[in-house]
Amino acid sequence: MKWELMNAEEVAQTKVYREWGMTDEEYEKVVALLSRKPGYTEIGIYSAMWSEHCSYKNSKPILRKFYTEGPQVLQGPGEGAGIVDIGDGQAVVFKIESHNSPSAVEPYEGAATGLGGILRDVFSMGATPIAGVNSLRFGELTDDRTRYLFKEAVRGISDYGSKMGVPTIAGEVKFDEAYHGSPLVNAMVVGLLNHEDIKKGVASGIGNKIIYLGAKTGRDGINGATFSSDAVLGDNSDQGSAVQAGNPYLEKRVMDACLELIHEHSDIIIGVQDMGAAGLVSSSSEMASSADAGVVLYTDRVPQREEEMTPYEILLSESQERMLLCVKAGGEEVVAQIAEKYQLPVAVIGEVTSGNLYQVYHEGELVVDVPVRTLADDAPVYEKPWAEPERMKHAVAYVPEDFDLTEMTKALLNTADLASRQPVIEQFDTTSLGQTVVRPGSDAGIVHIPNSDKGIAITVDCNGRYVYLDPEIGGQMTVAEAARNIVASGGQPLAITDGLNFGNIKDLEVFYELKFAAQGISTAAERLQTPVISGNVSLNNENEAGSIYPTPMVGMVGLIPNIHQVTPMHVQQAGDALYVVGKTGADYSGSVLQKYQTGKISGPLHFDLDEEVRQQQLIQQMNEKQLLQSAHDLSEGGLLMGLLQKVFQTPYGLQVTINKSKAELFSESASRFVISIAADHRTDFEAYAKEMGINCEYLGVVTEEEMIAVQCNNDQLHCPKEELEAIWKDGLSC
Repeated sequence: MKWELMNAEEVAQTKVYREWGMTDEEYEKVVALLSRKPGYTEIGIYSAMWSEHCSYKNSKPILRKFYTEGPQVLQGPGEGAGIVDIGDGQAVVFKIESHNSPSAVEPYEGAATGLGGILRDVFSMGATPIAGVNSLRFGELTDDRTRYLFKEAVRGISDYGSKMGVPTIAGEVKFDEAYHGSPLVNAMVVGLLNHEDIKKGVASGIGNKIIYLGAKTGRDGINGATFSSDAVLGDNSDQGSAVQAGNPYLEKRVMDACLELIHEHSDIIIGVQDMGAAGLVSSSSEMASSADAGVVLYTDRVPQREEEMTPYEILLSESQERMLLCVKAGGEEVVAQIAEKYQLPVAVIGEVTSGNLYQVYHEGELVVDVPVRTLADDAPVYEKPWAEPERMKHAVAYVPEDFDLTEMTKALLNTADLASRQPVIEQFDTTSLGQTVVRPGSDAGIVHIPNSDKGIAITVDCNGRYVYLDPEIGGQMTVAEAARNIVASGGQPLAITDGLNFGNIKDLEVFYELKFAAQGISTAAERLQTPVISGNVSLNNENEAGSIYPTPMVGMVGLIPNIHQVTPMHVQQAGDALYVVGKTGADYSGSVLQKYQTGKISGPLHFDLDEEVRQQQLIQQMNEKQLLQSAHDLSEGGLLMGLLQKVFQTPYGLQVTINKSKAELFSESASRFVISIAADHRTDFEAYAKEMGINCEYLGVVTEEEMIAVQCNNDQLHCPKEELEAIWKDGLSC
């Protein structure tokens, strides 16, 4: 067959499938499913569809155990994105997605197209994107390559988001040697829709048409799903062809066209799906399989921007800004008119068939003829072995070395861990839709839902150091911190999406990290009633030194019933009382203090999920009673850093006396908030906290004088706020 580089016998003899990540055993499984040897294009599409990126063959047994249910859930895992109800016939759609391997090779395009892909996942469901969030990890900023990766990834996300008109309202970026050369670039998008506009990725109804809409297909990103399933080491300059190039202006037209079709012509639109990982073959086979149908495609009808593309290349290209639609027969002209309006390539490239076969013709020749379910559903599933990490068996609590409080405060403010993220935030468009209520830099970003009093709070969190020390407890703490950010902002947590970024799972200890981190996430999600409704898995993230820290990023969305009751992070007026809610102990394992003093992390973690729930309930109820002037989740850096963050960028200072050692000021005990209360509400607050059995400690007051005055048991900090804030602001830029 002239379109095949090899015949079936040559495929079997050369074992070319190994180059695409498929094992001999998996090849034999394909042979058994087909009762014959597959051809070149056929084995090519199996290698992509059976990759970890598409099939989750190594992680599926773990993902099945997630807590995914709740009365607010309208769509859980399994579609382009998850959906939760927010009342009044409205819902929010959201998901997080990684683009790690491409970003390690071409950080600008890798990060940009990562955002583009998750935008398509959201608007394919019928939702209008209203906010973007990102979660980024890089090595320490001590070498040119890392600084390049960091700057270009941020620029890629920023450019794509601003040109799409979608504001970035929250995010996080962290730096650690564990991510050197293996950056994590995770993007999350939140969209808004009405219940009646929900669309899913299905292709049903014999004779209904499969329509291609969007950018022409090229040779960029061919078999990128396999590339994204493998480790990326070194400078990877020779792997650029695996990275797609994005065009946000074109994507904006694609989005507008799809939303117009869904909202105004829903009677003819059966299903919509993004052509993402594994391109055309993934979207078409998954849509057909979801409807228990078959499909026939004609690849020579696919709009192409390069000459003489083979069926293998067309099916597995991951060119960006492309959508696949299933449209009722007779509706082709409507789609063509919309495509012409937005100046988009469009083509009828196939139709739904009976019989559950996936058939592909190219210039009259049948090049693929396989059962559709063998592509979408029959990938092998592996129950992998695991072993508890040696570091957990001998964990010893860290005791900090002595230090001068003033010098340590200044030193930590100047680290990449705790320095202001303002130089990063300034790169992003944060207000483009005019609905942003709280911009990046607070515990959660907040957008107003138009024509209502409601708001949506959004955050993303993960401390990979904690998960490394104890995957299960670290997984629980990740969900808990995300929920604290929502609660501190005045919201009610609704649901989460997870980006599971892990190292080489052939390592038994790494698979332990994945297994137990997911278990911790599920336990906390159920206890906090924030089900997992969508997510992504990215494995084999490693560098020459080994695997990255296990980094399961948790994106969370919360509902704010009344936008006028948003709780600010910063203090509001002089004279307000400052409290810490929750217990402060000697928790230095994985802390910024330990990392700064020793250059490494070790030790056990302590976390009480029941206590976490009680603290969050107190903050929520105090907010409902309008007793809170401000609230801030305590996390990295501990109590002192949390206090400073509350007064930085305000015209106020603080005067506090803390009945703790100076080391405990940097303890990272979980389940804590630092809050401010109006002086005349102190009695009511303390009485209610006592009634609920919540540990809270009065610290001092907000002052008009912009001084930082902190007295602890064995030292003091007395310094102009301006001096400390300047160090904090310049830390990341330096």
